[in-house]
Amino acid sequence: MSSVDHILILLFMAALSSLLSRLSNGHVPPPLVQITLGVLAAVAGLHIELSPSLFMLVFLPPLLFADAFRMPLREFEELRGTIFFLAFGLVVFSTILCGYAIHWLLPVLDLPVCFALAAALSPTDTVAVSSLIAGRQVPERLIHILSGEALFNDASGLVCFRFATVAAMTGEFSYRQAFGSFLLVSLGGLCVGAGVSYVAARIDRILLRRGFDDPPLQITLMLLLPFITYVIAEALGCSGILAAVAGCMVIKLTGVIEETATATRLQATTVWTMVSYIFNALIFLLLGLQLPSLLHAGIGLAHQHHATIWQLGGLMLAIYAIMSVLRFVGIWLSILRRWVATRLTKIPFRMPSLISTVLLTFAGVRGAVTLAAVLSLPAATEGSEAFPARDLLITVAAGVIVISLIAAGVLLPLCIFFLPKDMINKRAQEENIARQRMLRSGLRLLRQEQSRVAQSAADEKEGEELKLDVVSRLLQTYENRLSQIDETPQMPVMNRTNALRRERIELAMRLLLLRTQRQTLHDLYMQRDINDRTEWELQQELDYEEQVLRGRVQRLPQDV
Repeated sequence: MSSVDHILILLFMAALSSLLSRLSNGHVPPPLVQITLGVLAAVAGLHIELSPSLFMLVFLPPLLFADAFRMPLREFEELRGTIFFLAFGLVVFSTILCGYAIHWLLPVLDLPVCFALAAALSPTDTVAVSSLIAGRQVPERLIHILSGEALFNDASGLVCFRFATVAAMTGEFSYRQAFGSFLLVSLGGLCVGAGVSYVAARIDRILLRRGFDDPPLQITLMLLLPFITYVIAEALGCSGILAAVAGCMVIKLTGVIEETATATRLQATTVWTMVSYIFNALIFLLLGLQLPSLLHAGIGLAHQHHATIWQLGGLMLAIYAIMSVLRFVGIWLSILRRWVATRLTKIPFRMPSLISTVLLTFAGVRGAVTLAAVLSLPAATEGSEAFPARDLLITVAAGVIVISLIAAGVLLPLCIFFLPKDMINKRAQEENIARQRMLRSGLRLLRQEQSRVAQSAADEKEGEELKLDVVSRLLQTYENRLSQIDETPQMPVMNRTNALRRERIELAMRLLLLRTQRQTLHDLYMQRDINDRTEWELQQELDYEEQVLRGRVQRLPQDV
């Protein structure tokens, strides 16, 4: 098969995975569906070689850029201590301690080799995390911690992995040199990403002021930006992953996106949503395609060393258990660090529940980045030897990835079910307040305009009566909208329950009205009273209104 055939097959499988996930009513996470489809395709004879360097370049920059854009800056500022501790401190902590634990389990492996495997397994996968918790009622604070950690720990894990592989191949290692190189690679990546994106924002602002604000141009430039920052950072020997994340943060801070036209922002949202979905699906499909060959190699490896497949599976489970325990301890260390900091600054501190810590522990799944890292280990060639125990490391890493995904898919819903249900959703409350203030500001303007027009009408100016009628109608519309918004978000539980039920009924009725309007529009087209272009334009208006309504439905609490 050609590369085009492979791409078409993968895209079809991505669409099929979405259908199967919907048919399961969300009980089976999309990543597990996609991995299963990949395994079945591999068994059926489809074989696609995964190039680690190409994988890192094609998939990681846009996905990290999109995830960084969804990370709210205010919450990132509030949680930066916890995020950086988990993203950097926990990765180093897990690499060292898990490396020693693996060496204790397998004394035949040299310690640097064990460190290499531990470093590859240390970072969590941002794609897997977002896919597993998407659409679930998880407290926003936990989502922000998981998303922020996954944005940065890929870079720290890969840097540790690089040092461990060099030590394993050369037999030389210096903690001082490794620490200095770690800082150079990390800070260099952040600086390169920030600098490139700042220059890009300045250039884009010049283009906007000169009238180059057409959506295709702006969206294409924005899609290219994460790749450009990644390539430049990697060429300079810095972290391309951190460069992509820092680049997105700088773009958000400059505010250049808000200066683009409304049509550009709406179309960009649609494009980025599709890019994220397709790339997410392709990552797990490619992972599933690699598993049968890795399993076959693992079985052969076990027979070669007179071990059973059950012993190999037990090794994978043991390493996953060790990583989970270390992650649980690391999370509590971050909580302790924050508690000490708040005690010193006299800031109120709310101790998280045990079930929240367990959720954070099992949400730290491993994914394709781990597999790409171990696949990048040098293979045997005519002029050089293979990395020590390369096949074993790849097999174990693949097994730990699958175990972590299955454990998260089974245990995360249980953890979410037992989480304490907060009756006040901070995001919903903020949205409520913002809607009220926007409507009140509009009402103030309309009342001022009504007074001015009424005065002009008293002076018998022509056309003012018509304007007064328009302003009065708008006033009534805005007052009706304001009356529909809950004025007291911190009301008693029973009143809030009734308000939520009333809002749910209202949204259901508005969606039903939209369906009726769609049917009427279709009937008009079938009767040839309107042409297909008119139908399409009106259909887009209904689509946008439905998207807004469904967004409100998804943000409603599900337990009321």
